Amino acid sequence: MTLAISGTTGITLATQFDSASTFAFKNRFINGAMQVAQRGTSGTSGAAVPTTAPTYPSVDRWYAYATGATVTVAKVAGTGAIKNNLQVSGAASVTAVGVGQRIEQLNCYDLAGSTCTLSVNMSNSLLTTVTWTASYATSANTWSAKTQIATGTFTVTSSLANYSAQIVVPAAATTGIEILFTVGAQTSGTWVIGNAQFEPSTTVATSFDYRPYGTELALCQRYLFAFLGGTSGFANGTTVIETATNFPVTMRTTPTLTAGTNLQTINWTGASSVNPSSASVSILFASPQGASWRFNNYTGITSGQGVVLQGLGLGGASAYLTSEL
Repeated sequence: MTLAISGTTGITLATQFDSASTFAFKNRFINGAMQVAQRGTSGTSGAAVPTTAPTYPSVDRWYAYATGATVTVAKVAGTGAIKNNLQVSGAASVTAVGVGQRIEQLNCYDLAGSTCTLSVNMSNSLLTTVTWTASYATSANTWSAKTQIATGTFTVTSSLANYSAQIVVPAAATTGIEILFTVGAQTSGTWVIGNAQFEPSTTVATSFDYRPYGTELALCQRYLFAFLGGTSGFANGTTVIETATNFPVTMRTTPTLTAGTNLQTINWTGASSVNPSSASVSILFASPQGASWRFNNYTGITSGQGVVLQGLGLGGASAYLTSEL
């Protein structure tokens, strides 16, 4: 074991750790352990290489696409000390699949001009080559155009193993960094990804940075908030209820309500409990800190009466507030 002390790179203990990547927010990926899946445990990939609107099918912060046909992307059980992985299931006619994460500018600005290490657990039951590509956004957190930093390949097998590569991040990369993993014609079989880490490290990949689940969930909620629960409000007329919600964390930008806008199970509690016959929801006002809502199509309510909404879900697994990159 070799101990090296440098005024530039800090203390390095060869094959174990280096001081630049051992403390604080070491892993710049969010949800690299693939445990948080607010949208649900399984979903369908996007159908094309994303620019401004990637598809996040299941595991938070990890977008996925396929060309030729879509694929199923799911949070699956791991083995041993690894609780979860992300799994892509192949499909006929698929010509390429990509899984990636865009790291917000504020979380990677300090990496510009440094050397970083990418490490990840992977296996593939069909293909042996996984390509990784690092890029930075042309302008801050805007991915309509990007500049490639570096690219390379991992030769993988059907057994899960750890792979790593070092990436020299240019000084211009202050606008957000994207790491994308791609494979070719995944027409069958499964591609498994787990314990993904992108860290400031000039020598080796260090041990995976396990953060508390509550911390990881809060980091994810900056980009996605699944509103399920209850709240209080008032009846604005005899068919409309209005209420407000504070988000658990400040979101990256003012979020948008995506996908379906129908409610699942919702009661209002006053003199009695009434279900809406055909409920719908709209945003009256939104900011990164919270939103106010209008719930329509109630019957039997009294204008101005305070109400409690119970079992509230904005479309169940189909509608969320998002400020994704």
